[in-house]
Formats: sequence, structure tokens, C-alpha cells
Amino acid sequence: MEIIGSAATQAQRWNWVKVVSGVAGLLLLLGGVAVQPAVAGGATEAMKHTIDEVLTTIQDKELKQPGRAEERRHRLEQIVGARFDYQEMSRRSLGAHWNTLSDKDKQEFVGLFQTLLTNSYADKIESYSGEGVKYINERTENDYAEVRTKVLTGKVEIPLDYRLLNKGGNWQVYDVVVGDLSLVQSYRGTFSTEVQKGGVEGLVKALADKNRQFTAEPQPAKK
Repeated sequence: MEIIGSAATQAQRWNWVKVVSGVAGLLLLLGGVAVQPAVAGGATEAMKHTIDEVLTTIQDKELKQPGRAEERRHRLEQIVGARFDYQEMSRRSLGAHWNTLSDKDKQEFVGLFQTLLTNSYADKIESYSGEGVKYINERTENDYAEVRTKVLTGKVEIPLDYRLLNKGGNWQVYDVVVGDLSLVQSYRGTFSTEVQKGGVEGLVKALADKNRQFTAEPQPAKK
């Protein structure tokens, strides 16, 4: 029987969602070559545009020069941030607790969550090696869409679905599903446990601690 709130269980939860978000972020970067183009709708074209921008940046020889690593990362964060709706992801991940926050607290939470997600995939960027992606199809219902893809890594095909919301004509990602694992649902379970332990204030502290822990960890050497 799982003991909710135990230190070991919480560490496992945080590690698990870090793996899910890291994989999701990495696979975003692996949308290299469209080997099986599908009939693309607006949401699919939006994802292709973002992926192309990411690839252009990580393949830019000038940005690979010594001393420009931070500039490169910042540019990637801007590109991904323009497509990902971190506020919507935060709202869905926090669930009903979102409505208990003031506007200022919501802004703080979104910033911490965005940093956590960014940190989860930042060190994976250098792993890109030209993998391809199949764009399977796009399903749209009103202002919601799901772009289904499969990422090709050797002989393995990894299902990767992007869930998007149309806001003012701009398709923005609010969830990523790797296989059967939803990024938002994974974090919702972890966040719910943290709130049970120490309220939303405890969750905010846990997020801040995780972000500080990442910056304190030695980062892999760049090739």
C-alpha cells in the first residue's frame, strides 16, 4: 500500500514526472525530418513551424561557439515558450486549487512551473542526432486539437501527441502525451500530494526547491 507523503514516495513522484517532462521536451526537439507527411491542419502546421525553429537554433554553428550556450538556451526557451501555454498547463496541473490563488500567486506559480519544465529538458538538447517524426493525423473539435505523431529512434517508434488550444487564432500546447503518459496528469498527481501535505504554499516551496536543486547540480559537458 502506498504511503502518501512519505519522503521516498515523494522523491519517486518528482523523479517520475521529471522523466516524463524531460522526455516530452526532448521529443519536441526530435521532430527533425518529417518522413511521413500527413494532411496537415492549422495545429499541425503550428507544431511544424515551432519544431523547425528549434532545429534551426540547435543547428546554428554560431550559437555553438564557446560562450554562447546561455544565449542559445534563452533563444530555445523563447521559441518553445511561444508555442506552449504555460498558464493553461499550470491551471490544469493544479486542478481545483488554481481557483484559490490570487492573480499574483498564479503568476508566481506559472513562473516556477515554467522553470521546472524548462530545466527538465534543457540538458537534453545536446542529444539531438537527426531523428525523424511521422505526423500521423490531426483531430480537431471546436477550439481544441490533438496532433498525433510518432518519433523514430532507431527501430523504435514512440507515440507522441500534442494537445493544443486555439487562442485568438494561435494554436498553443497545453499538454503532451508520451505513449499513455500525460504530462499534465502526471504533475497533477504530484501536485495534489504536495498540497495535501503543506497546502499550496508547500507546493510553491517544493517547486522553488526543485528549481534551486537543478541549478546546483553539475550540468553535463557540452560537446
